[in-house]
Amino acid sequence: MQRPRFLPDNFTLCLLATVTLASLWPAQGAVAQGFEMLTTAAIALLFFLHGAKLSRAAVVAGLSHWRLHLLVLACTFALFPILGLLLKPFFSMLLTPDLAVGMLFLCTLPATVQSAIAFTAMARGNVSAAVCSASASSLIGVFITPLLVGWLVVPGGVSGSGELDAVGRIMLQLMLPFVAGQLLQPWIGGFVKKHSAGLKFVDQGSILLVVYTAFSAAVIEGLWKQVPLPTLIGLVAACCLLLALALAMTTWGSRTLGFSKEDEVTIVFCGSKKSLASGVPMAKVLFAAHTVGVMLLPLMLFHQIQLMVCAVLAQRYAKRTAP
Repeated sequence: MQRPRFLPDNFTLCLLATVTLASLWPAQGAVAQGFEMLTTAAIALLFFLHGAKLSRAAVVAGLSHWRLHLLVLACTFALFPILGLLLKPFFSMLLTPDLAVGMLFLCTLPATVQSAIAFTAMARGNVSAAVCSASASSLIGVFITPLLVGWLVVPGGVSGSGELDAVGRIMLQLMLPFVAGQLLQPWIGGFVKKHSAGLKFVDQGSILLVVYTAFSAAVIEGLWKQVPLPTLIGLVAACCLLLALALAMTTWGSRTLGFSKEDEVTIVFCGSKKSLASGVPMAKVLFAAHTVGVMLLPLMLFHQIQLMVCAVLAQRYAKRTAP
């Protein structure tokens, strides 16, 4: 039986089911503590497996295209924060204070890895450059995102002793497992790639775990009383506006600077996307537990919107005449 076109993908359905579960039966007390421990372990395993899977040969092959990488990083860590600052009055007018901060947090995040590469391949772009750019964005984001959060968000938005403390905690939770995976890559890389379905399960499962624990805490604090339907509609509009500006600017920038069509595809898909996989654990580290659920709403919506829009764009790029 053919899947209905209007039906979202399986992960989106799981995400919606997880939010519903957390809204109806939020984890509390000892159960919540157990989920916190399980989530931390799942995130560490996720980044360890990503480190073990990442091919060094593919990264080296893409490193020579430095102009493309600089533009992608500039879009990710400069263009988006600037757009966030320019749109801040609009966010504040349309959204609640916590959701407005969540939109600014979204602007500080690194690019996606898997979906950016997948869309680049689908659109017949420069795949090796996409692997390098997306991976570099994810690694650099470990250092830059906490600093940008401390600069863009409202005072007190970062919990702990400041941005450097946040960098240290993210390094411990995310970077250390990734480096361990990279060091063991020559021995276990083939096994991890062979069982990539398992990596996808860990990837999506860790996100669902964090979303459940985060939304459980937020629901207990009265999340849905803070986000009425008109505000949710406004949030969708804000995400659509931000994505439209990012896509327009990355397309214009790549063409103005004379990149080939293959490189343009890579720049558009790597420079306009934001990572749910990196953003969820970073939010868990950077913000107080009871605010994480609200902070993740803009990211979750933006993630789904960017997937749907980029799927259409990739198909249009793929239909172009071969040179």
